[in-house]
This record gives sequence, structure tokens and C-alpha cells, in this order.
Amino acid sequence: MQSLDLLFTANWWLLFFIIGFCFLPFSIYIFHNFFDRGYIFSKIISAIITSYLIFILGVTHIAQFTRLNSIIILLLLTSANYFLYPYLKTKLLSLKPATELFKRKWKIFVFEELLFVAGLFFWSYIRNFQPDINGLEKFMDFGFVNSILRSDYFPPKDMWFTPFSINYYYFGHLITAVLTKISGIPSQITYNLMLATLFAFTFAMSFSIGVNLIYRKFESKISNLKILLGGLLTAFLVSLGGNLHPIYTFFKPYPNENPVPFWQLIFSPQTFPNAYWYPNATRFIYNTIHEFPIYSFVVSDLHGHVLGIPIILTIIALLLNEFLSQRINIKKLVVVSFLIAAAYMTNAWDGAIYALLSIIVLGSIIFLNKELLFKTKLYELLKIIFIIVICFFIFSLPFNIFFKPFASGIGVLCAPKFLTDIGKIGPFLFEADHCQKSPIWQLSILYGFFYFWAIAFIIVLFKKIKSKHEYRIPVADFFTLILISISTLLIIVPEFIYIKDIYPAHYRANTMFKLVYQAFIMLSLSSGYIIFRLISNFTKNLILVVFVFIGSIGLFLIAVYPYFAINSYYGNLQITHGLDGTRYLKKLYPTDYEAILWINKNIKNQPVILEAQGDSYTNYARVSANTGLPTVLGWTVHEWLWRGTYDIPAPRINEVKELYEMIDIDLVKQLIDKYKISYVFVGDLEREKYPALYEDKFSEIGKIVYENGQTRIYKINSSLN
Repeated sequence: MQSLDLLFTANWWLLFFIIGFCFLPFSIYIFHNFFDRGYIFSKIISAIITSYLIFILGVTHIAQFTRLNSIIILLLLTSANYFLYPYLKTKLLSLKPATELFKRKWKIFVFEELLFVAGLFFWSYIRNFQPDINGLEKFMDFGFVNSILRSDYFPPKDMWFTPFSINYYYFGHLITAVLTKISGIPSQITYNLMLATLFAFTFAMSFSIGVNLIYRKFESKISNLKILLGGLLTAFLVSLGGNLHPIYTFFKPYPNENPVPFWQLIFSPQTFPNAYWYPNATRFIYNTIHEFPIYSFVVSDLHGHVLGIPIILTIIALLLNEFLSQRINIKKLVVVSFLIAAAYMTNAWDGAIYALLSIIVLGSIIFLNKELLFKTKLYELLKIIFIIVICFFIFSLPFNIFFKPFASGIGVLCAPKFLTDIGKIGPFLFEADHCQKSPIWQLSILYGFFYFWAIAFIIVLFKKIKSKHEYRIPVADFFTLILISISTLLIIVPEFIYIKDIYPAHYRANTMFKLVYQAFIMLSLSSGYIIFRLISNFTKNLILVVFVFIGSIGLFLIAVYPYFAINSYYGNLQITHGLDGTRYLKKLYPTDYEAILWINKNIKNQPVILEAQGDSYTNYARVSANTGLPTVLGWTVHEWLWRGTYDIPAPRINEVKELYEMIDIDLVKQLIDKYKISYVFVGDLEREKYPALYEDKFSEIGKIVYENGQTRIYKINSSLN
């Protein structure tokens, strides 16, 4: 890494260290049952609460989104946190001197901070080999961040569909923008630093959850070193683990679109690793997507499902904290509800998934309480559901006011003919020829490793329950069983229903993607604990030896996945490029690149800029994505998805064409006035897309404010806007 990139990374870490320290009292309060007092979670809690308050002030137009205002808000929240300390000392921690907690816990605090730092610098180093914000969903994600950065108030403008606001889940992008604004680091750098941060959070938070599960189960029965090793195993499984798909490296490769059972292929270990293509592990089942964290980190889309990982891990950790105490604190229930709302605003499915998990975990606490009557238990459960729903509604309302859901119903797979003839009943859709199912052998490849350990875990528990009449399942074991159960449900659901979107052939792809992504995380957390729990009682029993041997093979297969994925995507880590995510533009479109730099330096706020419209996943809409300036129409299919129908963005395709090619100035003026266009960008892609481009008219209705080679930016006369 270059020295400047190292400095950026160090400054970025320092920001997280400061905001984490600012919110440490609050973290200690809500994680008082944790061995490590939730130290690592204070960073993300600080980022979420600060960003949410900035969002509220922006939505209500009370305060502009500026760097100064953001810092002031953070300082005010810090002051509020440290007013909590006397309460923590007297009511919760029973500590005499203020430094007592740090004397007791400083080693685990330092260890988790080092894990976070190591994760941050490690993935920053990896991104240094391929930092380009280009390909897949990156233009969309970068455009969201840049649009938010340019916003004075919220909701932020949709950079691809002026004059409307973003109709997608952007709270994670808002957090990125807030941190970017406070840090003062350019967004083309913080895009990659945020990816590294998400990796670091995933590793360190999974470690914390792992050590707290293990510590509660064993406490003083095993050494601290073994507890730390168990936590590291859990962290590895969640953040770096793959599935069993790398077993195909030992066989002749199959056609990418037509996977077959590996036992039907020719065993070919001498060609290891053959032509293994790492994305196949996430596109293994026909017409579906079943990603997991390490794949997301490798391909590096700053998308909602990745931005949401620290939030959902915080929810899981807070639920575990409550489960360990076997009591329900209403104040913390409000915090859980707030985090569920934040998860929803970042990645919608996460809100529903973790609301369900919260209700089940908290409901279990109630029903495990033998002192309560059944009627009382039922009442308490209903009260919890009511509080979660009401608080979620309140916290998400400022987002929902401006958001229009774009799902069009719940599809039922393999519906009988009499229902497909009806077509729809309420929200349920019965579509003919919609009967995709996942073969068991493919599901086994994807999740067999986790269920190998889960089944063994359940067998061990069953034997103990059978042998001991009064055996009570330890709370750590019970919590793990809940995670396994929810994960199993998430894997099963896409075999029966799907949420209807715009994709005809891949109709259950997004449903499976969003559900099994969370299942993978929860199964990884569970497996880290289970493996350590079972292996810690290892004996020389032959059955157990064979069992551990088979499990080790599975562990090798999931552990080798990042080796293939990282080396493939990052060119075997041979050539470094730094952390500037826009440097690729300098090679592809050098004069356009310079023009974009000029825009970011000289054009303030969010005037509308006209640029060429193009298909999704192409280099079109590169100006709006890299500057945050709204344009008439960007990636059409994305707007089709967000607006619910193709009929909404479709007319603009021809209008953009007319703006560039039309000779009649009066008609051009009408379109410019319709969309309040202030600037016109004429670069390489505009000339390529519109061969009949009539450029002279822009000089008549405006003037050139930037020119470099064949790239020009025209400023439209203000009288036309």
C-alpha cells in the first residue's frame, strides 16, 4: 500500500476508535452480561445512532448535513453517553473507582481492538490490488453515497431519476456518507475503507459472540486461551468461510450453468485446483443466488446485505446478552427495536428476519420462566411483540414516509392448476410454470458442513436429556438451537414462496439470496460454538475420532474457498493500485475522468446534469455515479425495479436521445425545462451512444465551462431553468 493510503487507513481507524470510545458507556450498559462488555459493538452503535440523528434532523429540515453539524451531533451524543457513567457505576457495575472496569477488562478490550485493526488493514491491503468501483452493483452503491454526501437535507435524491428521491434501502450508505463527511477523506477512498471496515466488524463481532457463548458454557473450566481460540474459529467461519463447493476442485470441471453431483464427475486430484470458478459456489442452484460474506467482501459491492452485517450481528449479540440473563429489560427491548429498524432501512429483509428472531429469543425467556402462569407468559409475549412493532414503526417512519415498496406480491411455488387459473388471492400469486425446487444434494453442498455439526450437537444434547431426567439445557446451547432453527426456516422458505419482483426467470433469486445470507451467518456462528463445544470434550473414542476426521475435511473445504476467491478476483495479489476506486476511469476514459474531477471540485449542491443513458451493469451513468449529481435517467433496469414498472423510466430513454440528437432548439428547451437541467456532459460514451449527436445547440443555449479533448461540459443558461 502507498504511504498516503496507509495514512487514510490509519485516520479511518482513529475515527472508529474515537466514536467507539465515545459510546463505550452505553455499550457497557446494554452488554452488561457479556464477558467483554460489548466493547467492539460500541463502534457500530455510535455510527448508527449518530447517522440516525443526522438523518432525522435532515428529514425534518432542522439541520443541514454538513461536516460541522455532524461533528457537533457526535460530540453532543458523547456528552450524553458520559452522563450515563455514574448510573453505570452505582446501578449496574458496582465499581468503586472509574478505572476499575478497565483494570478488569483491558486485555480483552485491547485484543478485540487489535482484531479490528488487523481486519481493517488486512482487507484494505486486499482491496489495494483491485480497488475499482466498477462492475456489478458498484455504480449504484457509489452513486448513493455521493448523492447523500451532496445532500443538504433528506431524503437524498436519486442520482439516476431526477427529481425523485432514492426509493431503495440506503441507511447503510447514509452511515458510510456520515463517516466520510466526518473523516474528510474522499469518497473514492472511503468506499474501499468501508468495505475493509465491514470485514473487520464481521470478524471482530463474530469473535465477541463466539467467546461469550463459549465463556458462558465453560466459564472457569477451560483456559482463556482456549476461549479465545474458539472465538477466532467462530470469527473465521463467519467472515472467511465458504461452503463445501470447493470439493469440485478435485474433479473435472462441470459447465458453469449445469452443475452435476461431484460423484458423477471424473476424480482428478492431479489437476488440483483445476479451473475452479469461485462464483459458482454462490450460483450453484438453478436461477438462484445464495451468497455468503466472504464472497461479498471479495466482489466488493457496498450493497445493503453487506452494510447490514454489523447491524444484524449487534442485534444477535444484544439478544444473546438478554438470553444469558434470562430476563427482559424493556429499555433494551427499545434498543433492539431501533436496531431492527436500522437493519430494515439498510436491507429490508433483515428487518423481518431479526424481528422474528427477537420475538423467538425473548419469547423463549418468558416461556422458560417456570414461575409464571401460562396466561401470564402469553400476555408477556404479546406485550413484547407490541413493543417491537410499535417501536419499529416509530423508528422507521421517517424513512417509510418517502419510500414506496416495489414488491408486487408473494408468489407460491408449484401451485396447482386450479390456483394458477385464479392467478391471485389477496397478496398471494399463483403463477404457472413457477416450480423451481432445490435438489437435496445441492443444498447439502451449500449447507452440509453446518448441519453435520448441528446434527451431532443435537444428538449429544438428546443423549444428555435422555440420561438425566432433570437435565436443563444450558443457555448457550439453547440460544444456539434457536439460531439453527431460524436458519433452517430461512433455507426452507424459498422452496415454497418467493417475493415477486421484475425478474421473470430468476423469480426466487432475490428471496433466496436475502434469506439464506442470514442463515449462513447464523449457522456459522452456531458451528463455531458447536465445534469448540464438542472438540473440547475430545476423547480417543473411535467413533469420535472418525467424526472429527470427517468434520476436519469439511472445515478444510470451507477454509480453502477464500484462497481461490481472493486470488482470482485480485490477480493473485501481484500488482498494487492503491485505494482510489476511480483510478480505472483514468485508463478507460481519461478526459471524462478529468471532467469528473472538475465537477467534484467546482460544482456544488445537486444541479441536474445530462449524460448518456444506458443499461444496468455497464459504464453508462458514470458521471452521476461518480459525482452524486442527479441525471435524467441512469441504469434503466434498476429504476424499473425501484419504481415498480418499466412504464415509468421507459419514456425517458428516448427523451435523453432527443436531447442529444434533436436539432429543434425549442423542443430541446422544453425538455431541459421539464427536467431542470443545468449542465450537459458530452464525453466518450455520449458520442458512442448517440452517433447523430448535434452538439452546436448546447453552445446556443449555454456555454462551455469545461473542455478537455473531446470531453465538454456545458452550463445551460439560467433563464431556461
